[in-house]
Amino acid sequence: MPRRNILPENGIRVPLDAMQGFIATLFLKVDAPESQAHHMAATLVANDLRCVFSHGTRQVAAYVREMYGGHTNPSPRVTVVSDSSATAVLDGDGGLGYFPAHRGTEMAIEKALNVGVAAVTTRNHFHFGAAGNYSRMALPHDCIGMAISSHRYRPNPDATVMSASGSSPMSIAIPSGEQPPLVLDMSAGFLPAEEDLVARYPSAFFKSLGLGSVFQAMGGIFAGMYSEGFRYPGTGEGAAPHQGAFIAAFDIKRFIDVRAFKKEMDRYVCDARSTRPLPGEEQAELAGGLEWAWEKENRIKGIPVSPEHQHVLATLAEEIDVASPFEEYEHSRF
Repeated sequence: MPRRNILPENGIRVPLDAMQGFIATLFLKVDAPESQAHHMAATLVANDLRCVFSHGTRQVAAYVREMYGGHTNPSPRVTVVSDSSATAVLDGDGGLGYFPAHRGTEMAIEKALNVGVAAVTTRNHFHFGAAGNYSRMALPHDCIGMAISSHRYRPNPDATVMSASGSSPMSIAIPSGEQPPLVLDMSAGFLPAEEDLVARYPSAFFKSLGLGSVFQAMGGIFAGMYSEGFRYPGTGEGAAPHQGAFIAAFDIKRFIDVRAFKKEMDRYVCDARSTRPLPGEEQAELAGGLEWAWEKENRIKGIPVSPEHQHVLATLAEEIDVASPFEEYEHSRF
């Protein structure tokens, strides 16, 4: 299976500010509030910078069409359902999960800095994007961040037990000092659940099933996404918010001296990066290392936009009568 989240072989480079402005305009065109439109632009472009294209600006086409078609609330009002010194529950009002998850992460970090460990759940929303969007928020605060999400579904009785796994995401972000932070950001699915592959790699499928079912329980059932009454009164088919999230933060200083911890993390990450790389790779990296390097490069050179990526966004822009900026940057083709 080809890897999607790598630097494209060819395309154009678009400056960060230009891409953010374009993406924000697309959301504004479907009546998203200005603050939410700019939040979405900043979040999705940040993933493009890290070459996490699967959860970057390519997602805009689906989001905008769902808002325009009445499936997703374009201007949700996030509310706090319950709140305590170490926990909170947030409601996403039938909109994208980015907004309750971001606010919930801010609350989890603030609470963890006060009491050591905190957790927040979110519900009544749609897609929350890459789990790493939220775990990474803990890094500047010398906290470890965790985010898990799942969507509402029922295992298929005519399929194997692998249908109970889904493809729910999870991310854990652990700060370091000078070395790249350790950021695991993954889904529970490793391989297509085809019978010949299951027979050849049973261990991988048992682990995938285990992770998927736990993510479903923590990021979905525990978050209350099966609660009755969640429905955005839109006109689109399937307009029932179907995702939830579990987000936690851990204040490192409550467990170990922060400087000592970062020193040991730097040693560990540096030692790992000094080993022989895997076949086809130029540099040995732990989780998050490639994204760390790509983000630094792309902030300087501009966001790499492949022809397919460009087509997805330009087609959407034409549909909703927004000017595309891509022709302006044809000179940056690589």
